[in-house]
Amino acid sequence: MQVAHDWWKDLFDETYLQTDARSVCDDRLTCREVDFLEKVFGFSKSSPILDLCGGQGRHALELSRRGFLRVILLDYSDYLTGAGKKRARDEGLNTAFIRGDARSAGLRSRAFRVVLIMGSSFGYFEDESENCKMLAEAFRLLAPGGELFLDLPDRDFVLRKFKPLIRHRVSEDLEVMRTRKLKDDVIYSREVVTSSNRGCIRDRTYCTRLYGPEKISELLNASGFGRVCFETEFMCRQKQGEFGTMTSRMLVRAEKA
Repeated sequence: MQVAHDWWKDLFDETYLQTDARSVCDDRLTCREVDFLEKVFGFSKSSPILDLCGGQGRHALELSRRGFLRVILLDYSDYLTGAGKKRARDEGLNTAFIRGDARSAGLRSRAFRVVLIMGSSFGYFEDESENCKMLAEAFRLLAPGGELFLDLPDRDFVLRKFKPLIRHRVSEDLEVMRTRKLKDDVIYSREVVTSSNRGCIRDRTYCTRLYGPEKISELLNASGFGRVCFETEFMCRQKQGEFGTMTSRMLVRAEKA
């Protein structure tokens, strides 16, 4: 499969929020994930937090609802950041939304105590050096002693359960079919979204790189991080059905020494 170098620039839009709603628009799932972060890692309410590649703000907004005072989200999608801003206004939250590139955020160095990269938002580049730029940027943005939390698909689970074809009905109108190919720990997916009323509304190919603990530790250490540890069963939804790479995930914690 051929994938465009910058496929991620315009994929995350209104259609994405429909096709992936069962994961990225599930408020109960988001609450469970933030519950886990609060319980296990005990963030301070006053800690400056950056939600990198945070989309429409499902984690950032939930943190703000819980009284976290300094939450900033950065994402490239104008549509998603716009949707997040509107929801923050509607709920009276002070969450800040910024449109930008996670490899070069344009924010002040050492400004954050916590950087989150949630929802399998890491590993979108075929060229591994581009993924490493995201880690280097997270390192730059963290204050000394700050921590990065990286939410990744459970590589071994994905490989065991890999299916070359996945399809599900989003609504009475929309159906999604993903044809997938696995090569060198990269999943290439062709996504075709069909509307009963409008016909084909999306036919795009994208990729996601998988990481095991050894590989991601290597990349984090090379970026300057230390004390890397794992919550290998951060979220597992296997009993609830098939959610692609969002079915079972691990959470990686790394510290800027």
